[in-house]
Amino acid sequence: MSFRTPRPLHRLMLDDVRGAQKMLSGVARVTAMEGSRHLSSLVGAPVHLKCENLQRTGSFKLRGAYVRIAGLRPEEKAAGVVAASAGNHAQGVALASRLLGVRATVFMPVGAPLPKVAATRDYGAEVRLQGQVVDETLAAAEEYARETGAVLIHPFDHPDVIVGQGTVGLEILEQCPEVRTIVVGVGGGGLAAGIGLAVKSLRPDVKVIGVQAEGAAAYPPSLAAGHPVVVESPVTMADGIKVGRPGDVPFDLIREYVDEVRTVSEDALSSALLLCLERAKLVVEPAGASPVAALLADPGSFRGPVVVVLSGGNVDPLLLQRVLRHGMAAGGRYLSLRLRVTDRPGVLASLLAALTVVDANVLDVSHVRTDPRLGLTEAEVELHLETKGPEHCREVTEALRDAGYTVLGRPS
Repeated sequence: MSFRTPRPLHRLMLDDVRGAQKMLSGVARVTAMEGSRHLSSLVGAPVHLKCENLQRTGSFKLRGAYVRIAGLRPEEKAAGVVAASAGNHAQGVALASRLLGVRATVFMPVGAPLPKVAATRDYGAEVRLQGQVVDETLAAAEEYARETGAVLIHPFDHPDVIVGQGTVGLEILEQCPEVRTIVVGVGGGGLAAGIGLAVKSLRPDVKVIGVQAEGAAAYPPSLAAGHPVVVESPVTMADGIKVGRPGDVPFDLIREYVDEVRTVSEDALSSALLLCLERAKLVVEPAGASPVAALLADPGSFRGPVVVVLSGGNVDPLLLQRVLRHGMAAGGRYLSLRLRVTDRPGVLASLLAALTVVDANVLDVSHVRTDPRLGLTEAEVELHLETKGPEHCREVTEALRDAGYTVLGRPS
């Protein structure tokens, strides 16, 4: 089906989104929309958080998966469905299949977080661990579909999936009719395409902005080229939007209905996740925090009221621990330093006393005496400090230099 056609088809697609909304009644939650005073003060206009991290299965993916599977013919449902995912789509397909009485097999990478694997099994799917990256896992799922006749449920590249995700856009317009800008994370593009289609069909004055991680930003070059292009070996902590190539179906919709796609750094992602935890009391995965990262990066460029879509909250606890530490460092709340000192009694005590004067809390310290880089009377100290912001980090570093310590920088 082509979406770049005359206006009547656009109205038909809006009708499809409305039909999906009716289909999802009693299945997907109408998730809360919460105001954010902190972000509102930064932007200079009201900012609201659309909390899809509180959706069943922890993300918006249930919407599209349910609509897609519900639309299968009886013989297709009898053959079962198969999907490939590192987490959110896996859980969405698993729960949707259970609700619809369809057998589901989900392929996940060998290194998928254990909580996501366990949750997918708990929702009733058979989980097969295969491949080191999602591309290899998807290939395994496609081969399974060819061998068994199971229907492959793609995470974003199908019209039914897109109209299911578009129900988020309808809810936004109902919950915040005065909205002027919607900001949403973009991976393959299903969510942004669905929201753009639904919102622009009803309110063409609303600006829709997509956000990608810098290390996995396939849409900016694709939009510039006029067709999907591949980003080789995408790298980002935001695994929910870590997609190397836009989907063909969402690409055309995003080109027409999304006003722009911005990119954000890893530091911005971790800072945004930390802000959601501290200020909004919401657990959000890095992909879900990407729109918040865009607001933090350039708050004055958004016309309010702004709605930020927090697309998911399925973050692995081990990753959360690393991301929080990264976010604290990016925000000047955590400082790691290496110093070279004279190896004599009392030096470490003097160093710690100097840190007490500048009110830096020592979280961890290690003392290295045997290293080929060190002279006979030298030692190296690695410090991990709790600090109060960028200015305090500079104050601590300068105080150590003024006290005669050689500051080498961050640990390698």
